[in-house]
Amino acid sequence: MKIALIGYGRMGKEIEKIALDRGHEISLKIDVDNQSDLTLENLKKCDVAIEFTIPTSAINNYNLCFEAGVPVVSGTTGWLDRKEEVYNSCLAKDGTFFYASNFSVGVNLFFELNRKLATLMAGRSEYGVEMTEVHHTQKLDAPSGTAISLADDILEVLPSKNAWVNDITPAENELNIKSEREGQVPGIHTVKYESDVDYIEITHSAKSRKGFAFGAVLAAEFSKENKGILSMKDLLKI
Repeated sequence: MKIALIGYGRMGKEIEKIALDRGHEISLKIDVDNQSDLTLENLKKCDVAIEFTIPTSAINNYNLCFEAGVPVVSGTTGWLDRKEEVYNSCLAKDGTFFYASNFSVGVNLFFELNRKLATLMAGRSEYGVEMTEVHHTQKLDAPSGTAISLADDILEVLPSKNAWVNDITPAENELNIKSEREGQVPGIHTVKYESDVDYIEITHSAKSRKGFAFGAVLAAEFSKENKGILSMKDLLKI
């Protein structure tokens, strides 16, 4: 495939390595220094775009890809308050949009484990629940998109909680997500259920960005062959 990399930071460079190893070509690389190269003409020369930027530019990038008829895979977080707008724009252009808060295969299996544990805990009022996410100091958003996905899945099935909050003392009906930023941590997510007598804790800890980048390339390969709004559930068939 000919891939456009929109965002060429640490994640973009890791994606490039894996894409090249899998026999793909990077036809277009967009960074802060050459944003003027992100044009319809240049995008139309590509088979798929992989977008890892920031929330303030992401939606314009998506719409440009839809206009160019290029499937777009995005891992940018912090824009989900406009999700319906983006999805409608994609479908109106008969486009393809693959979004994941986390492209790691392991994390997406962890999502399934989290949902299962929350279901088991739905009738156990003696257990309180909280979450912690730890990331590198360069991460701009908090809580992480992965933490929000985990929290939303818990809220769907746990009757005692109907909202999440970030780093504040929660009300009884709220799930607190603690966000910590330190060093070069790629990502650690922990969900903990605690009672007076014990606690149950599940954790996913990333060793590097490689797992995220590998998943993003898999998503790009999948998006080239499929249409519409796609997710890791579609890719992994879970």
